[in-house]
Amino acid sequence: MKIKAWTVVGRLLLITVLFILALWGTLALYFSELDKMPPLNSVLAIVFGMAGAWAFISFVALKNKTGPLIIFGVFSVLLMIWWYTLEPSNHRDWQTDVERLARAEINGDLVTVRNVRNFDYQSETDYTPAYYDKTFDVSQLTSADLVAVYWMGPAIAHTFLSFGFENKDYLAISIETRKEKAESYSTIKGFFKQYELYYVVADERDVIRLRTNYRKNPPEDVYLYRAQGDMGNGKRLFLEYMHRINELNKQPEFYNTLMDNCTTGIWMNTNINPGRVPLSWKILASGYVPEYLYETGKLDNSMPFRELKRLSLINERAQAADQAENFSAAIREGMPGMEQ
Repeated sequence: MKIKAWTVVGRLLLITVLFILALWGTLALYFSELDKMPPLNSVLAIVFGMAGAWAFISFVALKNKTGPLIIFGVFSVLLMIWWYTLEPSNHRDWQTDVERLARAEINGDLVTVRNVRNFDYQSETDYTPAYYDKTFDVSQLTSADLVAVYWMGPAIAHTFLSFGFENKDYLAISIETRKEKAESYSTIKGFFKQYELYYVVADERDVIRLRTNYRKNPPEDVYLYRAQGDMGNGKRLFLEYMHRINELNKQPEFYNTLMDNCTTGIWMNTNINPGRVPLSWKILASGYVPEYLYETGKLDNSMPFRELKRLSLINERAQAADQAENFSAAIREGMPGMEQ
């Protein structure tokens, strides 16, 4: 009986592996760089998917047919060899907004950040590129704010951090995809080595105002929350971001929709600090990150979360401030826990 039970478990496991591998391989081929050579990507995806379906059906319904399994196994090995030859690059024909990489020069507490993005927008797609260099004194870091951006319901949000200093300077850092010209974002493609990982290092008048003032289709709701806790952790986190930015200059990496995205990237960077929040499904469902941080004591607990969220919506403030030099101060005026 035990042998029979293990046989059933083994068969179920192999059936599951066959299904997942066939589906994954089909999608990987279809959404690969081969899509620039249509219909090659579609043809290869169909061939691989049919081989997987043939192996699956043969194993389930025709128990003695091993030929289809062997053929699909060979196809799978070839697919894996191809997959591991895919390498990220910093040298592609990039879209203008992700064309330059930021970098950091660290000298003790003084960090000079090169290529801080500060575009002047007329619309989401019409802008004048501009960058500046700025030196930040990490010993004067006083805050770390979470920005959560919603456009398709409560479960999905783009999140990023903005670091504040005593002189009321802020540096926002958003983990995104680095897209090539004529390339658009696809959640599914993000699973298949289709985008490089990119840290947008920007003035708040760029990265926040773009979302509050210029993105209209669909419009985006932007919330700003002040993180609570030891600023020693904030300083270590800021420096960890700087090191990651420099690493990506030297060795690019692929973005991954699940494992290395805007929110999981923040969580992984916080590994530099003791006592970071545990991994939770609310980190994977990024729209619930502010609520999760509230529950773990990382946000202002002086009021119910619903009220904190209501007060943290900054669209109207940002639209009123627009291009003002005191944009960062204006969007924070009177907000919970934000003294500066």
